[in-house]
Amino acid sequence: MRKTIGLVAHDNRKNDLLDWVRFNAKQLSKHKLVCTGTTGKLIYNLMVELEFSPEMELLKSGPLGGDQELGSKISHDEIDILIFLWDPMSTQPHDVDVKALNRLAVLYNIPTANNRSTADYIISSKVFKDVTYVPIKKDYSIYINRKV
Repeated sequence: MRKTIGLVAHDNRKNDLLDWVRFNAKQLSKHKLVCTGTTGKLIYNLMVELEFSPEMELLKSGPLGGDQELGSKISHDEIDILIFLWDPMSTQPHDVDVKALNRLAVLYNIPTANNRSTADYIISSKVFKDVTYVPIKKDYSIYINRKV
């Protein structure tokens, strides 16, 4: 089953993500990739260099709203997996957006990797390849329908 995979990396983690993409390029080329600005351009160039023609959607750069655009896609069930290599050693000008993106991934039960090992586990999982697998979505109807 074709999946839509969100790919994001902070500046100090972009090379790590590119290494991961290089290692998994053949498998990733079968899926739609949604990336924030600079990360997406780097991934696109790498995939073309490796002679793959990926279906990609490029969003704005993270600090310019790309993280929020990706979060919106998660909340509209348009993202199946999120690979978000963030830099734990430096603060970001958009830390609140980073936290919000991770929060939405948890809220909507999106498999999320914040490091390479977890990304490896996700992409190599038999569940990743299982066309019948549907993640369980928590029912928030009580919250949505509450009296205010």
